[in-house]
Amino acid sequence: MESSRACERCRKRTLVPDDETGNMVCTSCGIIQQFDNFQAPTGGITGTYIRLGTSGTGTIHDYKETKIYHAQNLIDDFMFKLEFSAQKSQEVRLLIEKVTDGEYGQGDWFSVLIGACSYIVMRKDQKMMPIVEVADTVGCDVYELGRMIGRVVEFVDLKLPEFDIVNAFERAMKSIPSFTDVAADLVKRMLQQGVFLVQCLIKWFVTTGRRPMPVVAAVLVFVAELNQVNSVKIEDVAMELHVATSTCRLRYKELLERLVEVAQVLPWGKDVTVKNILRNAPSVMQYMEMKSCSRRGKQRFSCDVEGLVGDCLSKDVGYGYDTFNMEEDCSSSSKYFEPNCLPSDCPDKFQISHECLTLIYSSYLEGISAIDVVNPRKRQKGTLDLHGYTEWWSGKSEMSKKMILKDILEKDVGLDARPPSFNRACLSRAERREKIKAAKLRILRIMRPRIGGGNDLAVFEPEKGRKKTRKRKCGVEIEWEDLIIETLLLHNVKEEEIETGHYNALLDLHVFAHVNE
Repeated sequence: MESSRACERCRKRTLVPDDETGNMVCTSCGIIQQFDNFQAPTGGITGTYIRLGTSGTGTIHDYKETKIYHAQNLIDDFMFKLEFSAQKSQEVRLLIEKVTDGEYGQGDWFSVLIGACSYIVMRKDQKMMPIVEVADTVGCDVYELGRMIGRVVEFVDLKLPEFDIVNAFERAMKSIPSFTDVAADLVKRMLQQGVFLVQCLIKWFVTTGRRPMPVVAAVLVFVAELNQVNSVKIEDVAMELHVATSTCRLRYKELLERLVEVAQVLPWGKDVTVKNILRNAPSVMQYMEMKSCSRRGKQRFSCDVEGLVGDCLSKDVGYGYDTFNMEEDCSSSSKYFEPNCLPSDCPDKFQISHECLTLIYSSYLEGISAIDVVNPRKRQKGTLDLHGYTEWWSGKSEMSKKMILKDILEKDVGLDARPPSFNRACLSRAERREKIKAAKLRILRIMRPRIGGGNDLAVFEPEKGRKKTRKRKCGVEIEWEDLIIETLLLHNVKEEEIETGHYNALLDLHVFAHVNE
């Protein structure tokens, strides 16, 4: 049926409605008339091609079916990016369906929900996936993803297991690109050393209250440097683990500081610093491994001079020594020592004849020449070849394998450290205690001034001919914290309360409360 309205182009009255879209089409020129299919508002939705019960032009699906279809496609896309198996992907879909009551969703919040459910499914199965990696995949903030995880866990009434940093380390070692070109046997060796160090950091409370992935990055970089994998850089590892490089450097520094503390028991421990700890790391690691193999309080680490010299002479490569074969080394080296050369009153002092010394020195020279034949590379000044020192690590300690927290804390690795936050709190408390003493002296000096005595305070005095003030230092400079401490002392606040450092609460309670009255 032709319409009586004229065409916009040819001005002929030959307009007929289209069967599919409902638009008016001119049979003479074939032009579709614009804005000719306006429908009456239904449910607050207005516009062209919008009809009740359909999701647009050319489709027979309703809005809910189309929404579910696009939501499932989005889930499949994220499962592919996260490299989930078919079983894990199905668990994520079931969890999303349970949370949304089968309605699914669309928009940015739904992507965050997919990431949260993916993280929860992996953590329930003790397969740790870093939250920063999930957040980077779904394209949201870590805190936003964390809030969504908390809401989902509360809604389904779940209790997630603790984050397993050992599994996170093993997964990172096997998955990040920095270690793809490393030999398989060396990766296995570094895995043992890394697990040992990670559990030592747990025992030393370095991981307490900290984000776990920067600690993992620091251990990865350290074991790579220890085994001379020079291609691994801390910036690359931080980027691959989606963590801040500055935080990784802080955890790496704390790891070095702990190893320096362990090295203090060695004969040359006083010379070990953060700068040269990597050079002494094989000896430190072997000492820690020996301590972890011994039972706490029943076996004591000792090193006799004869065994150490004999061990050094029985190996082709210096610096590395196997303490588990100490008796064999001592027996093989007994030929260099005269009988009864060790006095009973002082076993560390022994007498060696000139012939024995000559024999020892010649054997040492032969060992050096053997090293040069095996490894003819020229050593640069200030460098150390750690590839030859393979016997310092045996991997026989239980700390090289995953252990529960109770067993980790019971192990002895040569150092019982306190949490870094506790040490800093003790240091800050001691500094505030000194500030309190100085403030009491200043108050006493003002209340009882000395005749002709000087003043150690930093005062302000105006200059002549200028409106500005300048600060004249006459000793110790006073900071704002010193002034607050003086104010609290004048209001009879206890020193124990001031040492806590809660200045705002103390001022509100003891100072401003009386002013308001």
